[in-house]
Amino acid sequence: MSGLTITNRQVQGIVIVDLDGKVALGETNSQLHEALRQLVSEGKRNVILNLAKVSTIDSSGLGEIVAGYSTLRAAGGTLKLINMPKRVTDLMTITKLYTVFDVYDTEAEGIASFESVDEPEKPLAEAKATSTLL
Repeated sequence: MSGLTITNRQVQGIVIVDLDGKVALGETNSQLHEALRQLVSEGKRNVILNLAKVSTIDSSGLGEIVAGYSTLRAAGGTLKLINMPKRVTDLMTITKLYTVFDVYDTEAEGIASFESVDEPEKPLAEAKATSTLL
């Protein structure tokens, strides 16, 4: 029996990957890696990892999350993290990976972050040209 359960669901065109259990060396991290590669092969480009129920994570598990991030970026996608437990936040801070990922406290914030990216840019107000002669 695996120590990690992975469940995918879609909200507003964004895939939420709910992780429940251990993300550690062995079968569980290869399971996560395969799940993320499968999403890319299906054309899914906007992905949020929900870490709320992650009980344990080690350096190998962090490596798989980084690999998933790289895979999605290479395919023109984005991987964001939500609901990080304190122990995961501490590990991400120590390893300085916290600065690499977009991290949000809630699912709603994570989803909203994709919506703001998809909005067309608003034209800047025209600046009045003035010249001053000295």
